[in-house]
Amino acid sequence: MNVFAINVALAAAWAALTGDFSLINLLIGFAIGSAALFATRPLYPGTERYFTRATSILKLILFFLWELLVGALSVVWDVLTPQHKSRPGIISVPLEDHSEMALLVLTNYISLTPGTLSLDVSEDCRTLYIHAMFGDDPDAIRASIKNGVEKRVREAME
Repeated sequence: MNVFAINVALAAAWAALTGDFSLINLLIGFAIGSAALFATRPLYPGTERYFTRATSILKLILFFLWELLVGALSVVWDVLTPQHKSRPGIISVPLEDHSEMALLVLTNYISLTPGTLSLDVSEDCRTLYIHAMFGDDPDAIRASIKNGVEKRVREAME
């Protein structure tokens, strides 16, 4: 039984009951449906994984928004101040085993974060090459990607 499909059906039922099929009302219905499924999770097998994964995805989104803000501010500060602190560099990052979707999310995450860009993935998908605007400490960047982005993507996608 697909818990997400049940949640979507509950959102549609909420919209039908209220007579308003706007996006905001469907999101409210989705939230109410999630709360109802969370309260009745012992009745539906598989809901624990659904809520664990939903929490991991929410953490990934919030972490991305934080990284987006911090990256944008650091790039803007470097552009607007007379002393440029940027030391661009190409860095290889060793990767764990990932599904293709997790690798896609990881590379897009890195490319969307200001100051970094995914360049290539090795043939065996074990190494990611990135361009970093502030690449003066490659080990710190590798650790940041391994312990931050890659860990959260793995939790959310697998």
